[in-house]
Amino acid sequence: MVTKKIAVLFSGSGTNLENLFLKIHDRVFNGTKIEIVLTICNKEEALGIAKSCKYGVEPVILKHSDYPQRADFDKKLVEIIKSYEIDLCVLAGFMRILTPYFTRNVKAINIHPSLLPLFKGADAIRQSYVAKAKEAGASVHFVNEELDGGEVIAQKSFTCKENMSYEEYEANIHEIEYEILPKTVISILSS
Repeated sequence: MVTKKIAVLFSGSGTNLENLFLKIHDRVFNGTKIEIVLTICNKEEALGIAKSCKYGVEPVILKHSDYPQRADFDKKLVEIIKSYEIDLCVLAGFMRILTPYFTRNVKAINIHPSLLPLFKGADAIRQSYVAKAKEAGASVHFVNEELDGGEVIAQKSFTCKENMSYEEYEANIHEIEYEILPKTVISILSS
């Protein structure tokens, strides 16, 4: 049996991280075992740290504020990821714009809470809600030099109801994220 190793990078609550632990970690898909062997967080107060520990993976805390240059942070990030011989890096709420040094050295995907190419960058859920889009959803894409600009691998949408509350809107987007991110990881690593 083949084992594929993934790293998950996060900055916040770790809900997508926990979802990956629940749905794909240490499981076999089409003869391929997928393991989350590394988690990295850039914020020492992030709630996701406890979630990673709960599943037996002590996260590496790599504070971007310790690196005056963005490229220096990315070089350290790449060094850590390479040392684990990772097959795929998953950005799950990792709130950093990565430099070409990272994107050229690490195969990575990102979950984004909009139907790309619409509403790139931070605060995409609020932006799309305020824009009163008829369709909303989430995308998984390859990470490249352009912010949220890599090739889209998976997308799923829902039709927005009239007078939908922001909380319901956001919950629908997160439900889609929890569905399409694990499926995409499985598809990339076990096909």
